[in-house]
Amino acid sequence: MTFTPSRRAVVLAATGAAALVGATATPALAAEPDLSTQHWGTLPDGRSVERWTLTNGEVTARVITYGGILQSLEFPDQRGRVRNVVLGFSDLEGYLAGNNPGPYFGALIGRYGNRIAGGKFTLDGVEHQLPLNDGTNTLHGGTDSFDKRLWEATPVTEQGKVGVRLALDSPDGDQGFPGNLHVEVTYTLDRFGQLTLDYCATTDAATVVNLTNHTYWNLAGEGTGSVLDHELTIHADRYTPVDSTLIPIGELAPVAGTPLDFRQPTRIAARIRQPFQQLLFAKGYDHNWVLDRGSEAGLEEVAVLHDPRSGRTLRISTTEPGLQFYSGNFLDGTLVGSGGGTYRQGDGLALETQHFPDSPNEPDFPSTVLRPGQEYRTTTVFALSR
Repeated sequence: MTFTPSRRAVVLAATGAAALVGATATPALAAEPDLSTQHWGTLPDGRSVERWTLTNGEVTARVITYGGILQSLEFPDQRGRVRNVVLGFSDLEGYLAGNNPGPYFGALIGRYGNRIAGGKFTLDGVEHQLPLNDGTNTLHGGTDSFDKRLWEATPVTEQGKVGVRLALDSPDGDQGFPGNLHVEVTYTLDRFGQLTLDYCATTDAATVVNLTNHTYWNLAGEGTGSVLDHELTIHADRYTPVDSTLIPIGELAPVAGTPLDFRQPTRIAARIRQPFQQLLFAKGYDHNWVLDRGSEAGLEEVAVLHDPRSGRTLRISTTEPGLQFYSGNFLDGTLVGSGGGTYRQGDGLALETQHFPDSPNEPDFPSTVLRPGQEYRTTTVFALSR
């Protein structure tokens, strides 16, 4: 089945995300975007999984309704050769057979992205216990979290862009979290090749929310090997140091003089094997950076990833206060990716825009509490250029 938008725009107004990101990256291609969908598999309970394809003629993104997963993202290199630049599986069975926890390839993460210490937090005097799926902690929302749910999809057509809106209802007590939570995440692709994720959530009782996307990037192309020669810039002067279980210790420490200083473009390989205690804890990078933000809480560029071999560059803009950089430390060669090869340590990296890990237990961190009558809203933009 193919969905044809009722309206395709021929002009994109130079406002919002387009103006911000387009000013710092060469547009992919000013073409009219298109949207289609197809059946992509069946869950064990008989429900159908769809795959939605968003394309502007040069950038092609494919999103599946299981887990809200960005299954592939194709973009040409500086010689015009098209490759998929995100890690994932070639069929639904690959995602269904995934480990717990992880690897979360391309998935929407919730209710709470990253770790919560001891799998518990206290809100308004009531303690809530969550499943422990990362040693003594809870990771990415628990054992049956949003990456394992079937989302309801509806098409989106706006001026100069197409997209798919994914909706999910998480009942009170889901994985131990309070409140009935309604979540919507919209993927949109514009005619300049910018992929935007807009997150929205509401609740009928006080709860905590921290939504993100767990895409693994390899700008040389999925299955081409290590990303350690990629150059990374993160606009952050500080990070949140962790203990041996990767839970923040409550400090906002300076990156200056440490291997976590990416304020200037730096090869990931340059310092990843230094005997720095934070790297030893994580077996590489798996930390939250405290983003340098201006006085406004709007959309700002926070990171740039560049692959010298292919010439591809990824620019990330977000409204979030934090960015988790994970260097694929636990990929161990047991997973076969969409290109037919196995994924080994460092074959992809994640850059997760987010609130800080364990914020419900750290009162000095930006709050992740959502109350009735409030609306959780956040936006992240991925802009590819070459």
